[in-house]
Amino acid sequence: MENPQKDPQWERQLLEKIAFSTLQEQKAKRRWGIFFKLAVLAYLVAIPLLVIDWEDTKELGDGRHTAVVYLHGVIEPSGEASAEKVMGSLQAAFEDKGTAGVVLRINSPGGSPVQAGIIHDEIKRLRAKYPDTPLYAVVEDICASGGYYVAVAADRIYVNRASIVGSIGVLMDGFGFTEAMHKLGVERRLLTAGENKGFLDPFSPQDEKQKAHAKVLLAEIHKQFIGVVREGRGERLKETPEMFSGLMWAGSQSIELGLADELGTVDSVARDVIKAERTLDYTVKDNLAERFAKRIGADVARNLTFGILSSGSVMR
Repeated sequence: MENPQKDPQWERQLLEKIAFSTLQEQKAKRRWGIFFKLAVLAYLVAIPLLVIDWEDTKELGDGRHTAVVYLHGVIEPSGEASAEKVMGSLQAAFEDKGTAGVVLRINSPGGSPVQAGIIHDEIKRLRAKYPDTPLYAVVEDICASGGYYVAVAADRIYVNRASIVGSIGVLMDGFGFTEAMHKLGVERRLLTAGENKGFLDPFSPQDEKQKAHAKVLLAEIHKQFIGVVREGRGERLKETPEMFSGLMWAGSQSIELGLADELGTVDSVARDVIKAERTLDYTVKDNLAERFAKRIGADVARNLTFGILSSGSVMR
């Protein structure tokens, strides 16, 4: 067998292999360096893009226009239709000197009576502060319960023939699991300081006194709701025995009952009623970063947790 040390090419070939290997390693490091620099650059560029809400960019204060505020979805503190967001939108709309009138575009099944009441009261305040700026409610698919509670603060309510309007009532819903627990051999251990602290606990037998108290509570909130509707609609309202029972009606029927005024859309009201065909959207929206964070948070919560609904939701 030939001794490699006596081969005159052996050392040269070894040096070439070492040099080639070193060169390849340097190229790989350079490629990874470029990759990480580009990743950092992309991150730095993405931050301002996420912070800026490009969808909410609008032209303000440069002429007469109709201001539009969208109340969409369930009215709740942390939702799109929270009192904080809707109030901020309405305030911006009324404060703009170019606003000839405001259209509150409603598509909501209801929600929190407190949040709906706050929005309702703010509309009344803004109408008193800006008496020459009318506010009209335009109903799309649905304006029920808390959504209608808000709508009656408007000067007039416009609907589509097939809109769903009404549901003037209050509810408190939940579940009872006592029979299921008994079959599974599960014992409920509830300790309270105050005999009614476990009010309508879904894992305990229903207490008749607590049930009666809940009905009194709901009746009081219902009474407030009815009063707001009567005040807002006035003589236009044609009351029937079923009007405040929680039933809903089609838009054409709601006009006959005085729950709404006329057929109309955002565009028709802007053009024919306010006489300012140009519309500007003042709706406060989450920016892209907030939407992304909420989506990620929802996905994590859905994957990591589970829950059981208990009683306590009202006016939905």
